[in-house]
Amino acid sequence: MNILKEILQNEVFPAIGCTEPAACAYAAAVAAEHLDAPGHQIDLKVDVGTYKNGAAVVVPRSEGAKGNVIAAAMGAVMANPSARLELLRDATPDALRQARAIIDKGACTYDCLPNEPNFRVEATVSSADRSARCILSQGHASIESIQQDGKTVFHRKDERDAEASGYHDKLPKMALPDVLTAAITLDEDDRRFIDEGVRMNIAMADLGADVPGAARQLRRMHEAGLLGDDLFYRVKTRVAAAVDARMAGLPYPVMTSGGSGNQGALAILVPYIAGSERDVAPECIQESIAIAHVLNAYVKCFLGELSVVCGCALAAAIAAAGAIVYQHAGLDMPKITHAVNNVIGDLSGLICDGAKPGCTMKTVTGADAAMRAAFMAIEGFGLSDDDGVLGLTAAESIRNLGRISIEGMLNVDPTVVDILSRKAADRT
Repeated sequence: MNILKEILQNEVFPAIGCTEPAACAYAAAVAAEHLDAPGHQIDLKVDVGTYKNGAAVVVPRSEGAKGNVIAAAMGAVMANPSARLELLRDATPDALRQARAIIDKGACTYDCLPNEPNFRVEATVSSADRSARCILSQGHASIESIQQDGKTVFHRKDERDAEASGYHDKLPKMALPDVLTAAITLDEDDRRFIDEGVRMNIAMADLGADVPGAARQLRRMHEAGLLGDDLFYRVKTRVAAAVDARMAGLPYPVMTSGGSGNQGALAILVPYIAGSERDVAPECIQESIAIAHVLNAYVKCFLGELSVVCGCALAAAIAAAGAIVYQHAGLDMPKITHAVNNVIGDLSGLICDGAKPGCTMKTVTGADAAMRAAFMAIEGFGLSDDDGVLGLTAAESIRNLGRISIEGMLNVDPTVVDILSRKAADRT
């Protein structure tokens, strides 16, 4: 399997709602499916990134409820994981009622795994005399193991482990020009899949036009004469609308990038809209979106799957900037390096404090930064390697950004989780 297909298979997929609550629902549904009776007790444990990303985001079909716990309870009640991260689309009012009843009677525990640096969800569902457990790792819908009554009935084989994480091992060791060259080796299936992602995310942006959020505020600023109707405005408004819709819990799918729906909105819609409005050939736009997906995956190899810094405003913005440069200059590495450095020099250090409606503000920032970085780079302008953490090459700058995130910001996630936990306690 080539590197592009590995990334498309593992990190680019449809999801309904924020992917962390959706993963919790999926894990609980898998566990519940392995019981012979309805589950009455749910025990959920998640990594730090999943904890913060599920704290304040609306869960689809939940009548406005927020968080990983209600999502897991709904998944356990539904007990039908076949739709994977789209399963909440089929949640009924009765399933929501049963999920709330489990939570209201105190039969749902929820814990953060404070020392777990990687994505991990552990969901245990119990009936009167039986229990089943599902663990997800290495991806939001990737099952590590399933247990029934303490006995392992499924465990990901070593060779599957190697296959699932293979590109994670390959990407950081590859020269960035080789990574980007691999990204544009699209076959017809790849092109159809990329077009499907565009249609999906444009549809979500259309739905988000009616959601009270940042996109509506941008339009009001335009109507008030504060923003002009230019390419930047149109791109940012469309991206914001898609993210507004997701964070409001609309039960419709978006195509993810790097396993994130918000990153998918930015990495797909920015190059698609910018390319379409500037008469870039459709085939080139498809290739640029493939570059965005691969570059996003490359950046996240250094930042981590759920990083301390905002993936939408950094990883996806870097990806979108590289995609726009490709549309106008091909694989011109000096210009792509300028684009990467311009984004990192602008936004490095912008933290992730969880998935929530406010993420739209950060995606607007990321979309704006991506376009500014790219169009400046196309003209030959880029921040110098003398500037802060920037390196001589794009790869070096990305590695330095990873060091800032993983080594230099160790206390950010625990601090964010503590703040979120205290806020939750104050409201109960």
